[in-house]
Amino acid sequence: MAERVMDRQAQGYERKLQQIFVAVGVLPILLAIAIILFALMSDRFLSGANIANVLRQSSYLTIVALGQMVVMVTAGFDLSVGSTLAVTSVTSALAMSGIAVGYPESPWLAIGGGILAGFACGLAVGIVNGLGVALLSVSPFIMTLGMASVGFCAALYLTAGMPVRGIPYEFSDTFGSGKILGLTTPVWMALILFIAVYVLMTWTRFGRHFYAVGGNIKAAALSGVNTRRTLFLAYAICAGLTSVAGLLLTARMETGEANIGASFPLASIAACVIAGVSLRGGTGKVPYVVLGALFFGVVENGMNVSGVSSYLQIGVTGLILIFAAVADEFRRRLSVRTKD
Repeated sequence: MAERVMDRQAQGYERKLQQIFVAVGVLPILLAIAIILFALMSDRFLSGANIANVLRQSSYLTIVALGQMVVMVTAGFDLSVGSTLAVTSVTSALAMSGIAVGYPESPWLAIGGGILAGFACGLAVGIVNGLGVALLSVSPFIMTLGMASVGFCAALYLTAGMPVRGIPYEFSDTFGSGKILGLTTPVWMALILFIAVYVLMTWTRFGRHFYAVGGNIKAAALSGVNTRRTLFLAYAICAGLTSVAGLLLTARMETGEANIGASFPLASIAACVIAGVSLRGGTGKVPYVVLGALFFGVVENGMNVSGVSSYLQIGVTGLILIFAAVADEFRRRLSVRTKD
């Protein structure tokens, strides 16, 4: 009798753990483990200066991952975010340096022109992606992979592989290292965009349309959703957010770089997947994507502070992505099983 009671209690605990895993996912656990592990490995990890550095480092990936999430919710993904960053960085720097030469006494004129040029060129990548996927029904993998090659080619051609200098000091001082209430501009920008994307995905009709298209595009079309417009907007929003991150990275480095975003396609997808955004579309929560980007920021910073080789860091990112994909599949099956 006592054994039966213990078995029922064990089954009850197991069912509760499964329900918690389905609802919360593995990310909070991994984030807590990473913080504890790196705090034990290095005394500098939990210092105020290093925490501020983690937040700033994570802000760029957070912005890109928010855009990537919008696309992944529609059952696609954007492999061209790296080239969008590169195109934005290069064109904004070229425009700023060119205008600054002609109007040296008006740095903000150069900054405004550079921001508009960089954002427009980055957004153009998303528009082309959206047209290809939504109107021509090209596979998101092929379309965004092709645009990734085209974008990097354009960035390298415009710069001949060399950094673009001559950016006004005010641009870097304001958008790269400027602080408001102790937090840098990139952190504030990531916070503002997080709120904007959260409102879009949670409280608006367009947000519901993104989830509907990712869940079942045929059912969404039969329900009156303009699926082509929804897909087009998803890729445009992703490129727009990525362009903002590109401008902020350019301000931080004080130069335009053609190789600025090589690691972001993998990192942004990994941040979304580990945050519970399904690779099949239709599922994903904005706050968890922010936590996913923060987790990778913690891991990267922790490995740097602890002296882990940069070559091993690339492998760790890949392993985390594989683990996240396996956890996502296990969580999906467990969710179906608990519903049944």
